[in-house]
Amino acid sequence: MEQLLQSVKIGINQKIYVKDPESSDLGKRIVERSILMIDEMGFESFTFKKLGTKIGSNESSIYRYFENKHKLLLYLTSWYWGWLEYQLVFSTNSIANPKTKLEKAIEIVTKTTVEDSAFSHINEVLLNKIVINEYSKSYLTKEVDTENKEGYFGIYKRLVTRISQMIKLVDAKYGYPSSLASTILEGSLHQHFLKDHFSSLTDCHEDDDPTKYFLHLVFTSLKS
Repeated sequence: MEQLLQSVKIGINQKIYVKDPESSDLGKRIVERSILMIDEMGFESFTFKKLGTKIGSNESSIYRYFENKHKLLLYLTSWYWGWLEYQLVFSTNSIANPKTKLEKAIEIVTKTTVEDSAFSHINEVLLNKIVINEYSKSYLTKEVDTENKEGYFGIYKRLVTRISQMIKLVDAKYGYPSSLASTILEGSLHQHFLKDHFSSLTDCHEDDDPTKYFLHLVFTSLKS
């Protein structure tokens, strides 16, 4: 897995950024430090001015890469979903049995994140925390329909489609494969959030509990 990912570049919609941050050391520092800062202070308190101070660069240099911090959040969340998609594809590609394949896919997208050394400038554990806490802020906006038409959420939607197709292979007659697939992704974020902040509202308290819950939810809904 690690060797495969080392040769992979996560493809982000070019309309999200002004200049590809992967193309320079400064761009990578912007991404690396922004993850640390958003995790530490939250998206609302995060600003490009504060980021510029941390990386020792002018605020204007950050605007050469991202139009605003909303676009930066879109970039970070898109990168996360792309990273997750590659893990899902590589981990399930050689599995022939549809049920086993879907089980593995659910495990990949619901498990507790561990750091991936293949991307040295991105802390996937902290990025996962940002997605859990902040992802909804990337689409709960007045511009969501326009941004959706521009393809800003393409990677996330593609991941939902992949899982939906796996669900159909297990139970072709199940009437809500896309709804179930999106529930797995969104619900996993929600259960991890509840586990960390509102523990009395969930039965998922251990790291692997969300995975166990969604495996139970999915396979009690499907007729395999």
